Amino acid sequence: MKDDIPGQKRKKMRVKSNHTPNRKVSVSWIITTILLTFFLSVSITVITSSLLGNVAVSVALLILLCIVLLGIIFDLLGIAVTTAAEAPFHAMASNRVPGAAQAIRLIRNAEKVSNFCNDVVGDICGIVSGATGSFIATELVTNFSLPSLLTSLFVTGTVSAITVGGKALGKTLAINQCNQFVFYIGKFLALFSFRTKKSRK
Repeated sequence: MKDDIPGQKRKKMRVKSNHTPNRKVSVSWIITTILLTFFLSVSITVITSSLLGNVAVSVALLILLCIVLLGIIFDLLGIAVTTAAEAPFHAMASNRVPGAAQAIRLIRNAEKVSNFCNDVVGDICGIVSGATGSFIATELVTNFSLPSLLTSLFVTGTVSAITVGGKALGKTLAINQCNQFVFYIGKFLALFSFRTKKSRK
């Protein structure tokens, strides 16, 4: 019986040490996200509408594909940051490997990065892709005398299927290769950090 008590204490201590405290809600970040989403959504919608005003259906399809791919890529990045481990980057940062320090900061701010990538950019891409899909459906009906309802349903269904399928594939890649993707993002951000330091000098 005496031997069991220390073991139980050690087990309780291990459970307690593995407990991570809840993060505090950042009101300033929430307000910033709301304002950023509003201005980005309005700006991108205006730009997309102006671009679609005088383009052919083929160009509109290319714009739609770019918007869908952008949403898939940012969804992948958001998932990768939330699932990546911080520990492997510490040794790289101590050796001053470009991108390692940026990767650590991304992981430590995973909730903000994920919110921006998955929610802000993801929702904006969804709204804009829907508007672009409606434009394409209207042009197809006008130019080729296609049934309005069936054409609209076909375009909407196709865009939704590509978006959901692409995000499903992206999530799988992000979970399996999360550290690699975060490192790539860190290296990309390190380029801007290097240029900023160089310009200051």
